Amino acid sequence: MKHLLVCTGLLVAATAVFAQQKPAASPHATESATIAGKTITIKYSSPGVKGREGHIFSKDGLISKDPHYPVWRAGANSATSLHTDADITIGDLAVPKGDYTLFVDISDPDNWVLIVSKQTGEWGLRYDKTQDLGSTKMKMSKPVAMVENLKYTLAGLGGTTGKLTLEWEDHSASVLIAVH
Repeated sequence: MKHLLVCTGLLVAATAVFAQQKPAASPHATESATIAGKTITIKYSSPGVKGREGHIFSKDGLISKDPHYPVWRAGANSATSLHTDADITIGDLAVPKGDYTLFVDISDPDNWVLIVSKQTGEWGLRYDKTQDLGSTKMKMSKPVAMVENLKYTLAGLGGTTGKLTLEWEDHSASVLIAVH
């Protein structure tokens, strides 16, 4: 009987602890697409605007407080990662199959530049320019409505072509991908 009471007490305590856990402020997300039979995957944490519309990308906004501004980790928490099962071209940048980290240069809010870094596994704020594989310009547009949570989209466009899109707040940036 004593054993049953102890087990019941532990179960109640564990339930109370799990019930108090809040959802992550910037939940982990994964976006994947198969293009020409090869998989491309982006793993990132998705921050929310949370009432800061117009104060995310401005010169004195949220991202300007990052130590590597105007280079942005393009997500939250640990670095945004890219894995490709094939050699690809992102915009005009040749990317051999493997693992990489993505950053975005937002020094010109209307002309973002995607940076592909060879360094992997780092915390998101640790950017080392010497590790850049290279960079490519992104095509900017405005989303139809304000995008509350940062979102990456990978989409096949037919054949060996696809598109990577990054949207957050009032910004949408995309770049074409070609699989080789």
